[in-house]
Amino acid sequence: MSRTAHNPGRVDWSGENPGIYLKIDPGNVAYDTLALFFRVALSPYGRGNAAIVLGTPNEARGWPHVPNLIMTDNQRMMRWIIDGWVTKMPTFVGKAGLGAMTWLDCDSVEKRPGDLKSRYSETLRGSGVTLEMIWRDMGPPLPVEVTKENSATKEHEMYSVFLEAKSAQVKINGTALPGQVAERQFFGRTMSTAFLAFSETWVTPSQKESPHAFE
Repeated sequence: MSRTAHNPGRVDWSGENPGIYLKIDPGNVAYDTLALFFRVALSPYGRGNAAIVLGTPNEARGWPHVPNLIMTDNQRMMRWIIDGWVTKMPTFVGKAGLGAMTWLDCDSVEKRPGDLKSRYSETLRGSGVTLEMIWRDMGPPLPVEVTKENSATKEHEMYSVFLEAKSAQVKINGTALPGQVAERQFFGRTMSTAFLAFSETWVTPSQKESPHAFE
């Protein structure tokens, strides 16, 4: 792939997008807990924070019956990101919990970066819920540049800096959701299913400009 100083595509959104995918049995194909955090700096619907948690990914019910929920301070932005990105990610495709999850308002977000090696966390509070996502024992930064054909959506290019975490937890009101970090094939290598993702930018290639792209 040739490299140029200027990408002719258009930026859809940019920010931070770390995740935690856990399995009770590492040998199983399916995940038992799925969680994504978003700190969006640029989007056509403004800035915002959010966390999606599916504690029972295949169950079409939401919080408080099951731990399937989204907390956000910008619902319009997140509905656009879910429709255009999350529903197309292989890990989330066909998950009944995604469509049934409860939408909760987020009043505050607290980041505790530590030294970016031993521990990193994001804590969201609102609607009577405290949601914690915790990553531990991070590896070195990994620069990532993904073409449209290899991206999760198959429609966008993606650029980011990833740090793998050897262990991670998702907690709702102090109770940890089930599972542990496993391994998966990602970006042509074996990687942890828990990761930090900084400077993540999604771009619509120039031959298919999006009418909602950030300008």
